[in-house]
Amino acid sequence: MTVSGIDRLHSQLSKLEDMFPGYVVEIVEGSIVMNPVRPFHGRTIQRLWSIVEEQLPPGWVVVSDVAFPFDDAHEFCPDIAVIPAEAEAENSSSYAPDLIELVAEVVSPESIRRDYEVKPRWYASRGIANYLVLDPLKGHLVTMWNPSAEGYLGRDTIRYGPELTVASSLGKLTLPTSHLPVDPKAPHPA
Repeated sequence: MTVSGIDRLHSQLSKLEDMFPGYVVEIVEGSIVMNPVRPFHGRTIQRLWSIVEEQLPPGWVVVSDVAFPFDDAHEFCPDIAVIPAEAEAENSSSYAPDLIELVAEVVSPESIRRDYEVKPRWYASRGIANYLVLDPLKGHLVTMWNPSAEGYLGRDTIRYGPELTVASSLGKLTLPTSHLPVDPKAPHPA
């Protein structure tokens, strides 16, 4: 697909998102996917944003639900992505995935497979150093690092509760997990 084709597709996705407020719209494996945003999902994103933002070195910022086209069949809108501040200052509707230094997704009932299986392959293939999966359905956080063409070579699962330190290319990020929301009606309880 040409650059103008990608721009047209992205423009169509933006219109869909405008038509369905409260939904995140992405292209995953060639299909348009719409997920409703739930309160626990939003609260987790807000808490993580605050925690990460205050620890970033100068020149880096947090963005959320901004489009990152990986190819014709994959355009992700990560819940949290850390990119250079100068790129964010362009105020674009989409950015190159190669700008992402750290990415985080919050699991919802509809996104389990995408967040745990599909996105790690794509994020790792672009060399994104750290991928965090926050799961209010299971009450745990999965941290992935050491990206390769086959996916992330390092992976740990930590139950919400203790403080987690992520050694990233941005420096050490400390994530207190004890106050992250856990869905009591989750289909996959902890």
